[in-house]
Amino acid sequence: MRRERERHLSNSEATPPAHSRHIELASTLLLTLAAVLTAWASYQAAHLRSEQGLAGNRSTAARIQANRATSIANRQIQIDVATFIQWLNATERGDEKLAAFYVRRFRPEFIPAFRAWEATKPLTNTKAPLTPFEMPQYKPATLAESDALEAKGGLESKASQAFVKRADKYTLCVVMFALALFFAGFSTRVHTESSRIAVLAIGWAVLLVTLAWMATFPATLGL
Repeated sequence: MRRERERHLSNSEATPPAHSRHIELASTLLLTLAAVLTAWASYQAAHLRSEQGLAGNRSTAARIQANRATSIANRQIQIDVATFIQWLNATERGDEKLAAFYVRRFRPEFIPAFRAWEATKPLTNTKAPLTPFEMPQYKPATLAESDALEAKGGLESKASQAFVKRADKYTLCVVMFALALFFAGFSTRVHTESSRIAVLAIGWAVLLVTLAWMATFPATLGL
């Protein structure tokens, strides 16, 4: 009987109770998930920071191109204005030959607006637009290009700001997952079973709440 009792006690000490194994499993699983999710959130934050930098570069490049296109458009408009004024002066003097000379030198983009303006009989029609530059047909391509590039720069700038905000959220997730990892590790240092359960419960709560929050983020695999 004594030997059987000692053998029973020995087997009991060698095999921990089922609930102790469950606690160990919960602790190991929490450590694993917290480590994996910390790495994933860190990667996402770094990827979004990279995208933010690229979007910022595209915004800067688009605005530089927009300024260049605006400069070209301003020079072209100055040419249109100058040749139109010369034509107007020649027309007032009745010098049809000189007026025709300037018409032949109008830029192709200016001619549709000039012809439409002429059709309004501006010399006799008081309701006619004052100059061809007020006509809807006057649409310098470089000016439209400048507007499009400026709009693109604005969109890229907004995208850059959005990437920053999303990266900050993932960075916060990294902190929260690291906190869950701390609780998982700390639970192995606690000796009483009730304390281990309490610490693990806090760690799992932090991990699950953070994971649920991260699931609401827009998908950004970055692969």
